Amino acid sequence: MTKPETATTEIKANLRRAFDEMIARLQAARDAIDTPELDPAPADERNLAEGYRYLLGFMHGSIERALHDPLHPRFMRAIHPLNKATIDNADAVYLYTEIDGNHSYVVRGRAGDTRHWRGEAPVGTSRAPQYVIFELSSGLAGDSGSLAELVPGTRINTGTLDSHDLQVEADGSFEILIAPVRPAGHTGNFLLSRRERNDKEYVGRFLSCRELFHDWANEDVLDLEILRTGCEQAPAPALDEATAAAMLRLVGRNTNNQMRFWNTFYTQLLETYGKTKIGLSGEGERQFMPINDMNAPNAMGIATGGGQRTNIYAGGVYQLKEDEALIIESRVEIPPSFLGFHLSNLWGESLDFEGHQSSLNQVQMEMTADGVYRWIVCHRDPGVPNWIDTTGLTHGFLTVRYTYRVQPPKEQWPTLKVTKVNFETIRGSLPEDTGVVTPEERRAAILMRHRHVQRRYRQY
Repeated sequence: MTKPETATTEIKANLRRAFDEMIARLQAARDAIDTPELDPAPADERNLAEGYRYLLGFMHGSIERALHDPLHPRFMRAIHPLNKATIDNADAVYLYTEIDGNHSYVVRGRAGDTRHWRGEAPVGTSRAPQYVIFELSSGLAGDSGSLAELVPGTRINTGTLDSHDLQVEADGSFEILIAPVRPAGHTGNFLLSRRERNDKEYVGRFLSCRELFHDWANEDVLDLEILRTGCEQAPAPALDEATAAAMLRLVGRNTNNQMRFWNTFYTQLLETYGKTKIGLSGEGERQFMPINDMNAPNAMGIATGGGQRTNIYAGGVYQLKEDEALIIESRVEIPPSFLGFHLSNLWGESLDFEGHQSSLNQVQMEMTADGVYRWIVCHRDPGVPNWIDTTGLTHGFLTVRYTYRVQPPKEQWPTLKVTKVNFETIRGSLPEDTGVVTPEERRAAILMRHRHVQRRYRQY
């Protein structure tokens, strides 16, 4: 039915108003790039340029979220080369979708060879990711724009399921039921979408899937779909004025809040540029993210910015001159399901891991006889294995992740040692059985990375 002209005029005005509000919020988000009071990365040419790319990434993600319907969900990329953030894992695919946890959903998937999920040797060149985890949370880190959302109990995981426990058919297919209550007699894969804790009810809203890769040449992404039970009987309604206006406002609000939250998170909580009153370091002189060093590995999760529940993390900040390098050593007593190291810029964007070897995981590394993991961080190729390329960025984040099915006792957690050396002394600072990497071998490794990243992030 055609609306009267006066009603149409009002609709136009309301939607224009919502659009203008979105633009104002995007302008406020832009201010987070270079306004000192908003805790941005230090202002130099590269940081400023990458800050605008970072803003565009949050805009990209916010638009996708605004157009999403929780009753008719589909998996989207939370992190990808167009939208990096949160010190993302260079070995990961991050997928997510928003649901309404008061309803039931079924996730259907198919993987390549999954023998390694069960501790067996993989076969062939079409393999599932090294490790996969599904987590259903009651909120998304950063949406409030305030660190107050990190107060315990503000946001929880209502359910988690990883590849160690995922029931998979012989052909690699699997199903996961998501529901507020597990049906009587159900014995398959299940995620609870509504949970009570401390007399408070939490409803699952954001389903994430992390796929972590070790063997980039042979592992490939999952095929996934998600459907709400009964969706075939209730198609999505036509778009109306109120929903369109809400979408526009959501784009502006989420972009602005995410930009501000993560600036404050890095500067104030992680103490990237020095100690603060609210930093995680507590008493003592050393900042939580030390310069040219790394903090001790520690378990972090949803209460500290949304980290993966099964991870032990360690981080720090590198600040290197042209002739300086870091040698980072990790002793790992209990082998993890996944281990990866990478660099990020000060906006929390992982560095280019397609065209540069700015990350290495445990399968990609060459080991010396002592069994110690060693990464060499510097600006140019030292001709040794396990070089981590800074891509010319002189100041950025160092991050390592250890993923465990069952968290080991704290006295058996991995340890880290960081030593700063002159570039010319790198080889002399390494074990005698350290190998040599030729320019041809380095080019072959980069070509493999190009091919894997093309497959990992394919959009068709």
